[in-house]
Amino acid sequence: MGIILASTSPYRKILLEKLGLPFSCQSPQIAEYSLLNETARAMSQRLAVEKASAVARHHTSGIIIGSDQTAALGNEILGKPENHTNAVQQLVRSSGKTVIFYTGLCVIDAQTGRQRSVVEEFKVTFKHLTLHQIENYLHKEQPYDCAGSFKSEGMGICLFSDLQGRDPNSLIGMPLIALCDLLNEFGIDVL
Repeated sequence: MGIILASTSPYRKILLEKLGLPFSCQSPQIAEYSLLNETARAMSQRLAVEKASAVARHHTSGIIIGSDQTAALGNEILGKPENHTNAVQQLVRSSGKTVIFYTGLCVIDAQTGRQRSVVEEFKVTFKHLTLHQIENYLHKEQPYDCAGSFKSEGMGICLFSDLQGRDPNSLIGMPLIALCDLLNEFGIDVL
């Protein structure tokens, strides 16, 4: 049974490679936006399901994996900053505060249509950062394609005073512990 990652994210591809399973990648080609009054948790689950479903429609067999991540500072959803100015603003607002990352995960059996989805929560508390520290970090790592404006697998770890959650892979874009559990439910034993 083939595994298809419904993503072109290099971060998710690297994470899935850790499990040592053969897989292919396919772009889900969906629009990523929040709905009116949608919470970050609900958004991450909806988009993970939409990504997996969009790819599953093009296959008659295989296990499709969709994942999406949203970050929330209070009630504000923090998207990908896309540029330096937005990244500075996000990190200034996050300084000294806790940001909650919600990573939605969906697995679909394309043959049967069976679907399971979960959302993993991971809390990141930022140190009190100076503008100089923020600027230095952004110039070195340029995390403009990352929700929250950091790469935890790189120097972004230096921005934090505390991490709380089940799986730090969630911060990179896909919770591998939850994925192993879901794959097992679909008859795929990673070990």
